[in-house]
Amino acid sequence: MKQGKEEKTTNQAFSDVITSRLGGETITLCYQCGTCASSCPVARITPRFNPREVIKLSLLGEKDEVLSGDAIWLCCSCYNCQERCPQKVEIADVIYALRNIAVKEGNIPNIYSEFAAELINEGRIVPISKFLEKKRPDLGLPSLKPVGVDALRKIFSITGFDKIKQEKAEAS
Repeated sequence: MKQGKEEKTTNQAFSDVITSRLGGETITLCYQCGTCASSCPVARITPRFNPREVIKLSLLGEKDEVLSGDAIWLCCSCYNCQERCPQKVEIADVIYALRNIAVKEGNIPNIYSEFAAELINEGRIVPISKFLEKKRPDLGLPSLKPVGVDALRKIFSITGFDKIKQEKAEAS
């Protein structure tokens, strides 16, 4: 009986973490009707993402499965689920809250780490090729000035993003 109580405390603790985060406040309103899953364009094309399943696992306290898996990163933020939810669960916002918790715990998909590295180092996620730079005047566009990364680095430092990125790199 003691183990059941400990399990409930763990489940409740994860729910409390989620509901305390911006965007996660409404997760406990979900009664698993499935409207979100039937409204989701991503769920239609891959079994790897089902918003109902993400919510269920979160409410059951399956923290490691939710935060270390790729499901929370597959949401396309279309808000179909949120608009149709009869309980007014802000599902897309819950997904954002879960992503923020995952990042805080060092669970960042490699693609986002690569984006962050480019942004920190170059000030852009996608470099501008010499070909495109040469075409800009022909299209009536001004040449691109070098991006100053000092302001970005300051923002990253103030928000702690640079530390999260650094921790991910060290863990890899």
